[in-house]
Amino acid sequence: MPEGNGAQRQPARQEEQQGSSMFSKILQAVAMWVLMQLVMKQFMGGGQNTATVQDATGQTVQVSTSVPSYDQRPQRLDDGAVYNRIPQLIAPIWPENSQVDIIVTISPSFVPTPLKQTPADKVVFQEKRFTIGNWSDARTEERTIDIPTEVQKNGTLWGHFYVGLSGALLDPTQPNYDSGSAYHFVWPLTHYIPRKKEFKTRNLLAGKEDAVEEAEEVEVEQPSRPIITNYYHPNISLSFIPNTGSMPFAQTHPAVRQFLRLEATGARDGTGQNTWYYPILFVNTFWQLKSQMTIINETIKTMPMRIDLNNLAEWKFKTMASIDLSAKEAARAAAFGNPLSTGSDGSEIEMIKEILLDSNPILLGVTIFASIAHMILETLAFGSDIAHYRKKKDNVGISVRSILANVFMQTIIFLYLVDQSQNTSWMILGSQGVGILIELWKITTVVNVRIRPAPGSLIPYRISFEDKHKLSETEEKTKEYDEIAFKYMYMAGVPLLMAYAIYSLIYDTHKSWYSFVIATLVGSVYAYGFLMMVPSLYINYRLKSVAHMPGKAMMYKFLNTFIDDLFAFTIKMPFLHRLATFRDDIIFFIYLYQRWAYKVDYTRVNEFGQGGEDDAVEEKKAEGQKAAIPAPTEEQIVGTTSAKASGTETGKAKKRK
Repeated sequence: MPEGNGAQRQPARQEEQQGSSMFSKILQAVAMWVLMQLVMKQFMGGGQNTATVQDATGQTVQVSTSVPSYDQRPQRLDDGAVYNRIPQLIAPIWPENSQVDIIVTISPSFVPTPLKQTPADKVVFQEKRFTIGNWSDARTEERTIDIPTEVQKNGTLWGHFYVGLSGALLDPTQPNYDSGSAYHFVWPLTHYIPRKKEFKTRNLLAGKEDAVEEAEEVEVEQPSRPIITNYYHPNISLSFIPNTGSMPFAQTHPAVRQFLRLEATGARDGTGQNTWYYPILFVNTFWQLKSQMTIINETIKTMPMRIDLNNLAEWKFKTMASIDLSAKEAARAAAFGNPLSTGSDGSEIEMIKEILLDSNPILLGVTIFASIAHMILETLAFGSDIAHYRKKKDNVGISVRSILANVFMQTIIFLYLVDQSQNTSWMILGSQGVGILIELWKITTVVNVRIRPAPGSLIPYRISFEDKHKLSETEEKTKEYDEIAFKYMYMAGVPLLMAYAIYSLIYDTHKSWYSFVIATLVGSVYAYGFLMMVPSLYINYRLKSVAHMPGKAMMYKFLNTFIDDLFAFTIKMPFLHRLATFRDDIIFFIYLYQRWAYKVDYTRVNEFGQGGEDDAVEEKKAEGQKAAIPAPTEEQIVGTTSAKASGTETGKAKKRK
């Protein structure tokens, strides 16, 4: 027993020794690595804190990757160092969490005016001991400013920003001014934004003289190049960006570089390649929407101004600055007719900002979820609709006139979007064109489209829709009910269309007669488009069946109507348009009632030759069972034959008896 216990303890001790030795090896490796790092820093520090770059003359030089503090800057460059006008690395000039004073003045001139000579009403913001990096420190000032005459005449309203360490002299025009403790920069507070191209409209019933006068006004007001207008926004947000650290100046994003203010005297470190920069003060125009701006002209004498000062995280600053710059460049390029690399003119970003500012966060989240669901349901409805028409072999329950009317309506919408192409995305035009092609394909699945001669007509040929086969009795009834439904629709829709056209012609203005026709037809489509489902509901009522309807596609489409109802509550729109979003709900509830009244048994083939999925499955199972039964052998066949023969002879013997 003792020997056995000793034998068991020995492996345990060996495992403990192996574990301790492994741990000691790891410690030794870590210690060696730390020691090597210390040696490298002590004797070869320049090799790890330097980088090879090219100076302004194109020569390869070694520059330090660690910039000393501004207070410890050398009085002259190191031996052999070359001064680079464009710095390689820039570092903060002041310590983190510095307290600063800030003054903001307004002027129509880019040149600063001495603060002592600046009128009090031109000093719009003045704060002291603001802590950079203190997220709870926020300052706000509101006032009313007088718009200078130069600005009223399309001049720029400049903002002069004076920033310095607390207690430092901020006026750069004074002799005791120290650029190491204060800095000054200028930023425009008005925006030159190109106007969107506007098409002049006129009343088509006006006389020729009035039309000529309006045409002359159009020629005067529509120059070949875009009109640049001076805009002003009353809210100005100023944000210091703390904890930015050192950064490579040449590699910074242009949106960030425009807010970098380098040391004013051009000082460099010992290598001549690196310098310092003042704290970043971000003039945040990201949330300044064009819809909230005011056009400055001679009628504008005074405007309100609100200035907010706070701290902003670096990642937020970089994100907003880059998005804002790209949106402005896209809008400028679109206004001058230059090609756009992203395909957007910046208006989409403006729209997203309006939604984020005007919508409740909960409603915004629900809207995003509903939008995703809308796209999914629309895709499912598209696939189900295609599958239904591919499988359908007859015309029972199909309103051919509804399909043709749908093609006509979608074509009208497409032409309207083309007529309003300056406000329409190519994506919307493409999707609308694909929808028209799909509706045309549906027609070819129901009837044959042929071009036949038309003798005695102005047009030598006409398009003829011919039945693919001889119609059955039920298909003839479907065709008859379709004609009846459209007859009543014409009786209700044509007077409404004429009344709308007369009203639009008298009271509305249009670019041309073509635009009037397209706008009138598209208005009728938007207003009475839901009537296209009425013939199908009437056919269902007369046939007393809904088995021929594409059930899945209908459900997907009607679920989308409820999502549209949700949009009616979350998106701004006129009251009448909000009521129009509920029109499809009436058709949906009638269809639900018909599905309840006319039950469909999906386990059998219906009266239109559709369904019977379960029967098909059972037939396949039966065929599989037959295939699984083994074929009889020759002995079994001989035995069966002899048994049949003996049974026959026995029957004959019984008959003889």
